[in-house]
Amino acid sequence: MDNTHEESDDGYGSAESGDEEAMNYSAYDDDDDLLEDNKVDEFGEIKFPQVNYTVMKEEEIAKLQEDYITEVSTVLSVSKSDACLLLPHFHWRVEELKDEWFADEDKVREKAGLLKKPIVDHNARANLRITCGICFEEYHYDRCILSASCGHPFCRDCWAGYISTSICDGGPACLRLTCPEPSCSAAVGPDLIQKVLSITNREAEYGKYKTYLLRSYVEDHKKIKWCPAPNCNCAIQFDAFGGMVSYSVSCLCSHSYCWNCTEENHRPVDCETVRKWILKNEVDSQNAQWILVNSKPCPKCKRPIQKNKGCNHMTCRSPCRYEFCWLCLGPNKGYRGCYCNSYRPRSVGNPETSRNASTVERERKRPKVYLDRYVHYYERWENNGRSKAKAVEDFNKVKTEDIMLLGDIQGNTIESEYDFIIEAWQQIIECRKVLRWTYAYGYYIGEDAYAKKDLFEYLQGHAEFSLERLHNCAESELQQFLDFSLSADAEKFNEFRTKLMGLTKVTGTYFNKLVTALEEGLPETSRYGAGAAYEATNWKCGQCTYINVGSAVTCEVCTEQNPPDGYWNCERCTYRNPVSTTRCGMCADAEV
Repeated sequence: MDNTHEESDDGYGSAESGDEEAMNYSAYDDDDDLLEDNKVDEFGEIKFPQVNYTVMKEEEIAKLQEDYITEVSTVLSVSKSDACLLLPHFHWRVEELKDEWFADEDKVREKAGLLKKPIVDHNARANLRITCGICFEEYHYDRCILSASCGHPFCRDCWAGYISTSICDGGPACLRLTCPEPSCSAAVGPDLIQKVLSITNREAEYGKYKTYLLRSYVEDHKKIKWCPAPNCNCAIQFDAFGGMVSYSVSCLCSHSYCWNCTEENHRPVDCETVRKWILKNEVDSQNAQWILVNSKPCPKCKRPIQKNKGCNHMTCRSPCRYEFCWLCLGPNKGYRGCYCNSYRPRSVGNPETSRNASTVERERKRPKVYLDRYVHYYERWENNGRSKAKAVEDFNKVKTEDIMLLGDIQGNTIESEYDFIIEAWQQIIECRKVLRWTYAYGYYIGEDAYAKKDLFEYLQGHAEFSLERLHNCAESELQQFLDFSLSADAEKFNEFRTKLMGLTKVTGTYFNKLVTALEEGLPETSRYGAGAAYEATNWKCGQCTYINVGSAVTCEVCTEQNPPDGYWNCERCTYRNPVSTTRCGMCADAEV
């Protein structure tokens, strides 16, 4: 780029980030990752196992609809065309239609516009010339005149124009089309519509009519919804409701979404929170956008930097080489972690001044404080959405290009040997999506719910830090093995494999814990209180850095034993040190 300095993440693999290199992940396997049994499509959506739902193609839906029409036609002794008129009036509820029909047939007929006998009878004048009620031209009745069940005569060209306009301009309202005679309520059925449009070479309009009829069946069905993806003609029937049922579904078109609200999958927040958040974004995001710019200045040299990768660890270009966090612009040396997920209100002035300020002045500043808080969560929500989209793009490149190139360089073209890379990117994409919605969750935590807010930020911060490590490893460290100019080093590649699998495992466990805690309403606050108190009851594994509950004897992820009393594990090299020293005896890193 000519006028911007883009970030580079090459500092991750340097001596400055040696703590990453020294970690031992050899005890990991990937048997119970967050994404177990799930696959990621080319759009970066996770396709969940089809347990609670059934994906139906258009022809399958048409078959179900035809069964309803046939049943009504047979039981009520009416034509299939009349059945097509009756069912939409009762929202395709066959039993309700049958009950009301047998209770009061005339009332049902009147409601649907089905007449038992015509109002105007032309049978005795079949050879006469009849005047069309629209164009007022005379036609032979048996050649050019058509009518609905009411008998009002209109020529076929006027019928065609009337029906075609209704279908093209009226949309689904064409299913309740009535006779053109102003005072007549007789329904125009699909048999007449098909006849008129076929003899006037307007089959395309009849195809639209059939589509509206089919869609009405789905839209009136409580358990079936159309897939919201563009140009998709599939629908999903959801079979399990209530309790802790997941509404995450995946269509045959590869689009995954929440069946209940048809938005993207949004665990761990509920559909109502998603609705409120999206509505708020529609109202307030324009105010936020002028604050959020596409580039940010380096905190040290002030040169503009444009983000072009997925993780948030940034390194300014030479000679500056300053490492910082993209979100908060705070220092992030050697990828030791930046916990900037917490919202801290900006100071609005000297405390004494604020204490003595007038009510009017405080009220004047209140909208600015609210906007700052909203911008904090909106920026991180939006940033993780972009990071997910970039991860999807990178994942597609990894699948289609990098894996093949890696096989050629490593001399092993068996694709299954590189599944660990695919699984890592699947994990990244899913976790980016989850992390994105945790910021919507955080926005709606009450400002006075201090313990819940602290615990939320504690859990979210650890999950986010773990994801950033994984994203960096999969995004940047993989590149060193895709260079043909370097000879293949099997030992280093196996070390990379072990590390990436370990990070995938740890990240999946963190996010499983995060999602479970948020969906349960952070119940641990009643037991442990704020995040700091919660952390005090836990211990960090020296081998994989996972935070375990205090009662655990071994690490939940890698089975490493909890260090006994009197020892602490170095976070950098995992060496176990006695508490009598505050500096690691192996790498000289200070105890945190």
